[in-house]
Amino acid sequence: MVIGVDLGATKVAAAALRGRELGPSVIKPTDRSGPAALVDQVVALVRDVQRDSPVRGVGIGLASVVDFETGCVVSSVNLPLAHAPLRQLLRTRLGLPVFVDNDAAVAALAEAHDEQLRMLASNLVMITVGTGVGGGLVLGGRIYRGATGGAGELGHTLVGAPPAGAAASSGGFPRPGSLERLAAGRALDRLAAEAAAGDPDSLLGRRRAQGRPVSGADAVRAARAGDAAAARVVDIWAERVGIGVANAINTFDPDEVVIGGGGAQAGELLLAPVRRMALAHVLPGVGRRTTIRLARHGVRAGVLGAALLALDELGGLDAESERPIGRPGAAAAERATRRRASGRAR
Repeated sequence: MVIGVDLGATKVAAAALRGRELGPSVIKPTDRSGPAALVDQVVALVRDVQRDSPVRGVGIGLASVVDFETGCVVSSVNLPLAHAPLRQLLRTRLGLPVFVDNDAAVAALAEAHDEQLRMLASNLVMITVGTGVGGGLVLGGRIYRGATGGAGELGHTLVGAPPAGAAASSGGFPRPGSLERLAAGRALDRLAAEAAAGDPDSLLGRRRAQGRPVSGADAVRAARAGDAAAARVVDIWAERVGIGVANAINTFDPDEVVIGGGGAQAGELLLAPVRRMALAHVLPGVGRRTTIRLARHGVRAGVLGAALLALDELGGLDAESERPIGRPGAAAAERATRRRASGRAR
């Protein structure tokens, strides 16, 4: 048994993976009062899931840039964990092997597998659309992290022209013109509020007139109910996501591009415009074998991916017996390859 933990800005979820079966998740609101309190919460959640069962290891996926080799959090916007040696802290507290990675990266690893945990896509790009826009890459069957652990930050790719002078600005992130600025949940909220103000006779406009807040989720519901103004809002938002998908296909030519996160709950209202826009902007001949789809594992992709991360690093499962096998994990294999390359260079 391994345990996966999905550590997000609003909730923490943990579940046990036994063989090929992921158990029920234990979910708590994220304690963001400080790093010590958050570590305490993760430890308590793991122990709650573990109970008295033997556990081989724990995988953690969190909404932060992570140095996978050290398990340290490089930067974290929405969690109080910047510069925390998270793997070391949790290993000490739990007395178990712990592996820490970016949440979108582990979600991508989950989505590369089907419901029976068979890997179906060796090259996959994951785009998570929620409060922000994240991304994860599985290339050649392994999570691709890049030189500093920050690969896959697709939300910060530029998909629109920033205002004049923005390139020289030292402002924060997300940048103007970035996929996150234009297509995250907050962007859909802004589009919905603008539509409500501009069309008082629409469902969104009437909601605003009643003094009720108007959100992106309201726009999706109104679009499903047939409201034309809301449908246009969702279509604009989805087309922006589609530009991000086109960039991913042009860059990686993957087997699959998968859209997850809370935004994926819009379903076909999101997927149809994404496909239309992406295919219109993909270089001819590129992406001919690429499938664009919604996440198959839904909101559980994060916790499943975290568990698969731990399983992979600890040696994985034998396909027939479902017993752990003794091969080196991905990180160990990567380190060995680098050592051999370094020796040849010298």
